[in-house]
Amino acid sequence: MRNRKNFAPQEAETRPSRCPDNSAFKQQKLPAWKPQLTIATVLSTFFLTGAFCLSVGICLIISANSVREIQINYSEECSDCSKLRENASNWDNECLCSVNFTLDEDMLGDVFMYYGLQNFYQNHRRYVISRSNAQLLGRDVNVQSSYCAPFATYQNGTPMAPCGAIANSMFNDTIVILYNFNSSVIEVPLLKTGNSWWTDKNVKFRNPKSDNLSSAFAGTARPPYWQKPVYLLDEEDEKNNGYINDDFIVWMRVSAFATFRNLYRRVSRTGQFADGLPAGNYTFHISYNFPVSRFKGKKYVILSTMVWSGGSNPFLGIAYLVCGTAATLTGFIITAIHLKLRKKKTYFQEQ
Repeated sequence: MRNRKNFAPQEAETRPSRCPDNSAFKQQKLPAWKPQLTIATVLSTFFLTGAFCLSVGICLIISANSVREIQINYSEECSDCSKLRENASNWDNECLCSVNFTLDEDMLGDVFMYYGLQNFYQNHRRYVISRSNAQLLGRDVNVQSSYCAPFATYQNGTPMAPCGAIANSMFNDTIVILYNFNSSVIEVPLLKTGNSWWTDKNVKFRNPKSDNLSSAFAGTARPPYWQKPVYLLDEEDEKNNGYINDDFIVWMRVSAFATFRNLYRRVSRTGQFADGLPAGNYTFHISYNFPVSRFKGKKYVILSTMVWSGGSNPFLGIAYLVCGTAATLTGFIITAIHLKLRKKKTYFQEQ
């Protein structure tokens, strides 16, 4: 017992302390700035924020309204082709239709052509995950173990390339613009490439490594609703084939809403169309392949220009206006409350 009493103080001294160091940082004694909220600083913050948001919102809406855009619904114009496509056995029968339209004013600058779909839901969970990202990177994978089912393999075991419901439902209408000029018809040059995100084209989508693209996809088959195999999506440009085809990449980025538009082509600013699309009579020449009548959908072709703030969507401008209005109203409410309380305080002081 004596030994324990003698050695207890020594053990306590050698035991490491759990207290933090006596420094300004660990003792939380560093100098800090604490804002002093006065009525002047609060009101100036709200009013300045409101003025900034209102100014930006007005500029964005004016910019969006300056975009030249024309939208053509060709679902009803091509009703005969739509009825033909309702029967799946007619998939190999080509159906062409034409839609005439007029540009009253020039569409100057870069002109973008979109295809739009209405009532087409891409946000279903089973639809969104129905793909194989490893396969789209050009890897040799077993698609049966992916989420591609029931669009993974055929009954004989041949894997689909690409697999999944997203790829199988790819938009495959072919749209050409014809310019009717002085009793002659001129085809508007369109650019097929450069329409997808750089990260998608160079990072997320890669073709299998092979000298011959057709041999790289040997042993696979096209999806059921496709008319061509994946290595023949663009027969004019070998670099725009396979999984790095721009139309395929754009389609694989699914939309969150039932009504959406995807970039299809860009007008090549060459020759007569160096400044854009001149005013006049035009014709959309459409090879109708994508049926929409079964789900009561509609299809559009959209021609649009661009401004510094983007396209014709006024959502961002409206959002800024709402935030600016809310901040300004809040500032007026705080001002009214402050004046009312100050009058009461003055009244009681006088009493």
